[in-house]
Amino acid sequence: MTTSTPPVGPRDIALAHYAGRALLETVLARHGITFQQSVTLRLAAVADGPVGREQLVDGVTGALKTGAAEVHRVLDELIAAQLLTPDGSSDVRITDAGRALYATTSGETAPITARIYDGIPAEDLVVTGRVLSLITERAGAELTALRR
Repeated sequence: MTTSTPPVGPRDIALAHYAGRALLETVLARHGITFQQSVTLRLAAVADGPVGREQLVDGVTGALKTGAAEVHRVLDELIAAQLLTPDGSSDVRITDAGRALYATTSGETAPITARIYDGIPAEDLVVTGRVLSLITERAGAELTALRR
């Protein structure tokens, strides 16, 4: 039995991910925020109001495949930086400074993203999205199985 190398493999996907992440982290560093903080801040920014701390932790651990303790530390950093603030006993909400930072970093990365995606046919992006979703789903299932 022979196996052939797929035209796009894990290394290709990882290289694309890290290239994009390096661009994002460069923008974020200019504003004194980390990638993990940005992911957490985004979830608070897109919420309709205060969000449960545990809901944020679950969202970030799911997205970044990291531990809850790490995400709680990131939340505490964002609160100390006054980008998030406690709201009641178990919720947090984004502050005006947090919303402004999120808007600024999003605004700075949007034209970069547009240049990267420029000229890629929409149908190719649709297929890519489906494939990456399937890979993410399968990798998540494998990770869950390994952690049991």
